[in-house]
Amino acid sequence: MEIAMIGLGRMGANMAERLHRGGHRVIGVDPGEAARASAAERGFEVSATVADALATMSVPRVVWLMVPAGEVVDQTLASLSPHLSEGDVVIDGGNSYYKDSMRRSAQLLEEDVTYIDCGTSGGVWGLQEGYSLMIGGDAEAVQRIGAIFRTLAPAEDSGWAHVGPSGAGHFCKMVHNGIEYGMMQAYAEGFALMQRKTEFNLDLGEVAKAWQHGSVVRSWLLDLSADALQRNPQLDGIAPFVPDSGEGRWTVAEAIDLDVSAPVITLSLLERLRSREKNSFSDRMLSALRNQFGGHAMMKE
Repeated sequence: MEIAMIGLGRMGANMAERLHRGGHRVIGVDPGEAARASAAERGFEVSATVADALATMSVPRVVWLMVPAGEVVDQTLASLSPHLSEGDVVIDGGNSYYKDSMRRSAQLLEEDVTYIDCGTSGGVWGLQEGYSLMIGGDAEAVQRIGAIFRTLAPAEDSGWAHVGPSGAGHFCKMVHNGIEYGMMQAYAEGFALMQRKTEFNLDLGEVAKAWQHGSVVRSWLLDLSADALQRNPQLDGIAPFVPDSGEGRWTVAEAIDLDVSAPVITLSLLERLRSREKNSFSDRMLSALRNQFGGHAMMKE
């Protein structure tokens, strides 16, 4: 099968290479010369423009987008639209907001082009291990291009699913990332607690290794924790600043809209926001209030 992969960042290039290894013809599209050169070294074709890439492909064509969520997706679709034909399929494999995906699907349907939203998990390990794919959109189109998903997944019959209509794929990926926030926060808090128990002088890397086998808390995230702690036991040189990609916020907002209690995911998001406060006004306010009502000492800077 022929696929144009738009966006040759680390994940897009890895996905393109996995497809290429699987016997598909892949044309990587990226405006960056360095990105194209790096991709070409991996063995698949590259192009600087969408028009040039699509001109070499047979209709109907498959275009996979691996670009940042938001306006960049709309801009990419706007530049792509004049070159699309009836029957073409566009797959958004990024972390787009599911309501945006539903809107884009309706827009492209007016041009007889199918839009598939594909939540993609696997990160930098996906090239070797395969990707978990949550696919939303037209069932016939998903079946027609199923060879692509089977190649990207860990196995032909596992790790991918057509989860529902347009928007469902990115909705599931949104919730997936919300769960990820909570799991990561729990590991972080647990290891912080053990690190603070200085009288035991715990080797956190060894604790993590023990938990990797037989423990009810074993997981891939724990495997990554063990690796990080063995490489850098005190996590030296890492700033206590945790970004968020936006999907945790969307998950919390959706929980509120649906009247679903999601305290763990919500608090894990708030903890990420707190990590960015270098001089917390709220903490200084708390200290001032304790001094006001109880005469408690205040630490001065």
